Amino acid sequence: MGEELHQKILSVLERIRPCLQIDGGDIELMSVSEDGFVRVHFLGACSTCPLSPMTLRAGVERTLMLAFPDVKRVEEVK
Repeated sequence: MGEELHQKILSVLERIRPCLQIDGGDIELMSVSEDGFVRVHFLGACSTCPLSPMTLRAGVERTLMLAFPDVKRVEEVK
């Protein structure tokens, strides 16, 4: 996993981002590890939303894992 995967993940997050921005939130890609862990940071309203864990798992993680089989987990960095 390298810079190419990092860029591809960014492009997928660009597709997710408008859904978050509608509610005043956003998402930032922090890192992609060699072992398949993607770390993201929620911004704005998403950072304090009680439903952000569901958004992380059912929205962000699921989308990334379907697009990239090497992704094993998406974690939120506070």
